[in-house]
Parts: sequence; structure tokens; C-alpha cells
Amino acid sequence: MPSRLNTEKISLLIVRMGLGVFFFFEGWDKLPWMTQPELLTQILRRWADADAAPARWYIETILIPGVSVFARLIFIAEVGAGLALVFGFWTRPIAILTILMVLNIHFAHSTLFQYGFLSKGDGLPILSGLFAVAIAGKGIPFNLSSFGNRK
Repeated sequence: MPSRLNTEKISLLIVRMGLGVFFFFEGWDKLPWMTQPELLTQILRRWADADAAPARWYIETILIPGVSVFARLIFIAEVGAGLALVFGFWTRPIAILTILMVLNIHFAHSTLFQYGFLSKGDGLPILSGLFAVAIAGKGIPFNLSSFGNRK
């Protein structure tokens, strides 16, 4: 029996697509990083100067030495996650990987355990939406992952 679209599914579709648009444009802003990874280095140095010891170690030991890879990876991951969420392609794995990416960014910026993480739009609200999308997975309508698999 084919499932009907209900308000819960439509709500999750709106959340998935909204998150997809958000991540696409978050990534698109980083297009210059593809040819100028030193732009990310400047940001990371500012974060390291202001951050707590664990984040400073992470930035100085892992992120800055690998900045040429990470700058490009961030652009590709954010744009790719955005497109995948908009079109519903591999929804659950993309949402889980994006959760890890968001946590990584907030850890590096030392905001993960601050009040702002709970009150700003790029912290807890984004993670909550991603968790909802990850849980629903293919249950959200209009996704490419199930295209052609209709019975």
C-alpha cells in the first residue's frame, strides 16, 4: 500500500530542503578556498589565538598543517551535503556525516560547550534538524534515493 503524504512527512521534507539550501550556500561562500586555502588558515589562526587549549591543539596540530586539503574538503562537503539534502540523495548517511562536520566546526571554534551554541542558529537548531532528517531517512518524500524503487 503506497504511503500517503502526511503533515509529518511534509514537515520533514521542508526541514531537509531548508537544511540543504543552508549548507549549499554555507559552502558556496567558501568557493575561494578552492584556489586560496590560506583564507582558511587566517580564520584558523584567529580561532587558535582565542580558543581553549584542546581546540588550539587541534587547530595547530591537525587543521593548519592540512589546510590545503581541509579548505577544499569543507567546500566540497558543504556544497555536496546541501545538494544531497535538497534532492534527498543518501539522506541518512549525508545527515550523519553533516552532523559530524557541524560538531567538528564548533569544536575547532570552541563554541561547542558555550551558551551561544544553544542560542545561535548555526548550532543546536541545525543539529536538531539534521538529527530529525537522519532518523527519518528515506521516509521523507521526494528523494532520489528511492527513485525507481517504487512498487
